[in-house]
Amino acid sequence: MLRIIDARTREPVDPAPARRGLTRVVVHAPGSDTTNLRVLLVGDLLVRTLELGGTPVWALLTGGRRQPELRAGAATLGIRPFEDSPDVGAGLGEAQVVHVTAEGGAVADGVRIAVAPVEPGPTDHCDPAALRLALISRHHSAPVRLEAARLDDARATLARWRGAVARWARQPSRPIPDAVRGRLRDAWEDDLDVPRVLDVLRQVETEPDLPDGARFETYAYADRLLGLDLTRDLGSPS
Repeated sequence: MLRIIDARTREPVDPAPARRGLTRVVVHAPGSDTTNLRVLLVGDLLVRTLELGGTPVWALLTGGRRQPELRAGAATLGIRPFEDSPDVGAGLGEAQVVHVTAEGGAVADGVRIAVAPVEPGPTDHCDPAALRLALISRHHSAPVRLEAARLDDARATLARWRGAVARWARQPSRPIPDAVRGRLRDAWEDDLDVPRVLDVLRQVETEPDLPDGARFETYAYADRLLGLDLTRDLGSPS
């Protein structure tokens, strides 16, 4: 069961307290810099996680005059569109409202995910998926410094994984082992611990007794959360 840490109380909270009850996710991103882009990315991860658990979600974005630039950057990173936030209050039938904001951001009372800042780096000519990987490789509560080495590592990891997934896809499909599926879900349901999800994938990549068909299914399943287009190279020549 998904638990997030409420930035106001530092206590764990269930963002989907009622079975099949609607959760409203409101992202507060008034600018278009990399920190605001990371805030929207964390909102995207939260929405994906809730949907993987079967929770209906109403995803909203509230921002300032730079919202068109933010939306353009979000589309580049594979962040799915958020609706413009209307001026609505509680009482719309949702079981929970979760606000996602930058650290120190002022929002209405309610459950809050605070996202640490990003120190911008040399992102020119960077594969957007590699930038997405670099931004999610640290927990949302930890700052990210976009150094060239971090982006190079993300680019290399992404290329290696996409190539491996394309090779594994040529082998007979095998189910994801229950233990592996459990480790993935335990990670992303623990306050959106995406770095731990990535660690599970690294373990799966090198596990000697795991069939390649199971590796493929594991990576494809995890990518429903990660949004890294890991199956992009399927069918490409070796």
